[in-house]
Amino acid sequence: MPKKISVMVVDDSAFMRKALKRMLSSDPMIRVVGEARDGLSAVEAVKRLKPDVVTLDVKMSGMNGLQALERIMKEHPTPVLMVSSLTSEGGGITLKALEAGAVDFIDKSTCHTTMDIIEIADSLVRKVKVIAGVDLKKVADAMPVPMPPQLQLPSQVPVTDDIPSHIVAIGASTGGPMSLEKVLTRLPGSYPGAILVIQHMPLGFTRSLAERLNHQCAMEVKEAQEDDPILPGRIYIGPSGYHLKLRRSMDKYWVVLSKSPRDTQHCPSVDVLIDSVARVWPGRMLGIILTGMGDDGAEGIRVMKQRGGMILAQNEETCVVYGMPKAAYRTGCVDRLVPLNCMAREICEFR
Repeated sequence: MPKKISVMVVDDSAFMRKALKRMLSSDPMIRVVGEARDGLSAVEAVKRLKPDVVTLDVKMSGMNGLQALERIMKEHPTPVLMVSSLTSEGGGITLKALEAGAVDFIDKSTCHTTMDIIEIADSLVRKVKVIAGVDLKKVADAMPVPMPPQLQLPSQVPVTDDIPSHIVAIGASTGGPMSLEKVLTRLPGSYPGAILVIQHMPLGFTRSLAERLNHQCAMEVKEAQEDDPILPGRIYIGPSGYHLKLRRSMDKYWVVLSKSPRDTQHCPSVDVLIDSVARVWPGRMLGIILTGMGDDGAEGIRVMKQRGGMILAQNEETCVVYGMPKAAYRTGCVDRLVPLNCMAREICEFR
């Protein structure tokens, strides 16, 4: 019989600790081995109990979640799932936690009653199972370096002021925020294409991601808004809760945000973005699937490939979670598997 995944729950709310333990224990493959109500107790308990996974609250009195995370990663590295009860403020804090070594996060901001909490149970269990097997060295390797050298474009491509030379559509999930930063910060501000990004995140978190990337990147980065023009040298992050699509009008291209389709597992969906780019954009297009759990993007790349697009997927050796790239590769539509540290160069050389 397979070994159960041992989990330690850290939260300053007794109600949340009880709820999280109940959700986790409902799965026969998970065993809760301990709990803590503050960061200092968590650090000591992790060293003593050696769990496979820690769920770690962000906001706690005394030693908070970020401080506890830094101690855990330094003294007894363990896969950590951050549990955030903050929204707009929590987006920035959660990104700092990912930068400090957390593997993934889950949002509990809507969980005020038992019925609310049940809604996150499936996601919590699924994420714990995935990150239990994560190689923390891959998490560290995905971290962006300070002030990365920007790549030079192979040749200057003539570009009009308002029409990109091509479009790049990128999808990512678990391990994606830091991986995206590592790739996008290497692109020059003169990049002639437009880049559209889907990163699976809870409501309110994609704005923090866009703001962080805009501060780090030479290209302009923004959270996409309805009717934004698609311009060269811009990166658009799909907002949580809306699908990101394209529309054409008067030979120009614009952002469409939509709740439809409603039957997708994720909103925004990588499949929806790539499918829309493939059907609306008439020129050169590149689809990229980065690290993440699940199979979002696998159907979209089929359409893009059929319409002449090029498809790249991150290779297993550099993925925090080789789920989405694996599903994409199995379609037979991926042109190349690419290491994370080579992805920016592939983007720059695409013509």
